[in-house]
Amino acid sequence: MVQGFARSFQRSHKILANKRGNPRLLQISFHTFRHWKAAMEYAKTKDILYVMKLLGHKNVKNKLVYTQLINSKEDEWICKVAKTVEEAKQLIEAGFEYVDTIDGIHLYRKRK
Repeated sequence: MVQGFARSFQRSHKILANKRGNPRLLQISFHTFRHWKAAMEYAKTKDILYVMKLLGHKNVKNKLVYTQLINSKEDEWICKVAKTVEEAKQLIEAGFEYVDTIDGIHLYRKRK
């Protein structure tokens, strides 16, 4: 079953890479998603022990790479504003998070 899923994943992202004309998509693997999830969880919680438990790791040395990755990009954000509910909805669907409201304008941000 796992091999069938892996084969299906490979086939799907090969098709996507060809459709998009982006061969870099072929470099994406399950490990890429795992690494991304760990880095995002650390950025959100700043709790390395939580990330270790999430990944099922016992050695903190293996997780220090996530703290270095996040700390090097900590201040790099894409910022957007929303004046309407529809604009806010679109930003949230695009992965932006609400930050504050100033003079009736809602501020959102997303990591670069």
